Amino acid sequence: MSGNITFTMIKPKAIADGHMGNIIKKIIEGGFNIKALKYTRLTKNDARKFYEVHKERPFYNDLVEFMSSGPIIAAVLEKDNAVEDYRTYIGSTNPAEAAEGTIRKLYATSIEANAVHGSDSDENALIESGFFFSQREMF
Repeated sequence: MSGNITFTMIKPKAIADGHMGNIIKKIIEGGFNIKALKYTRLTKNDARKFYEVHKERPFYNDLVEFMSSGPIIAAVLEKDNAVEDYRTYIGSTNPAEAAEGTIRKLYATSIEANAVHGSDSDENALIESGFFFSQREMF
């Protein structure tokens, strides 16, 4: 499955702002197949583990607080060249710099509340997908 899947999360602010349906629709319109989908909430410990790679960065504690502040949608997406195509499709982390029509341009409010997460490599896509889903939950 490497190279054909990526992992995404719709973040708490985008959900609180009522954008989850529009974001899911946009993902599908972008040619991504949803292989797994879960509406859930990260505990602070979950968020610490998921973002452990950033634990030495100054934004880590704020990120953990934000990501555990409300429900999220976790999803595994499939498409050829999934990671790279999805990162282009969602746009720059900073919505002010994101290309017109990208998910972050349309639905993000700041760098911190940038609407969605997208895996940055094939390896991380597999790790992140496994954090949320067992093999029997992916179709």
